[in-house]
Amino acid sequence: MNARALLSQGRALVLACAVASLVLVGAYIALGGGHYAPLASADPCQTRQWRDPEGTVKVAEQVALSSLDGAACALGVSREELTLALASDGDLERFRVRQGLTREQLDELLRKGLMRAVQDGQKAGAINGVEGFVLRRTVERLPVQDVIEAYRSGELDWLLRMIG
Repeated sequence: MNARALLSQGRALVLACAVASLVLVGAYIALGGGHYAPLASADPCQTRQWRDPEGTVKVAEQVALSSLDGAACALGVSREELTLALASDGDLERFRVRQGLTREQLDELLRKGLMRAVQDGQKAGAINGVEGFVLRRTVERLPVQDVIEAYRSGELDWLLRMIG
């Protein structure tokens, strides 16, 4: 094959790729790809329906989500923002400063979230009265930093033992 034929084939290949790209972009736009809008975060102040929690692990998951909602509501932020803030001590400290809170104030708001989770669990029938009483007393006395560490590590065995 001579150089002219190779150049002609190369141009044809580039032209075919350009046409394919335009067709792909056109199809994307025609199917609504140009109008993407992310879903809004759920309002953490609205009590969410508990899924049918069966078993202690499922109840613990619901308690964790509910406590995040309760604390996020008290803080006036989304559950997602609070979840990201809890990822590390540095993130939590930056969040606390941004919110203009002392460490004690932040701990108290996180504790309120935990209390809301116990109430939500009782309303859903996933936590009985005795368990609720024990959990409320525990939340009142437990250092919030211990709960944060358990949340980060996924080690919620202490909660599972109480409600299991």
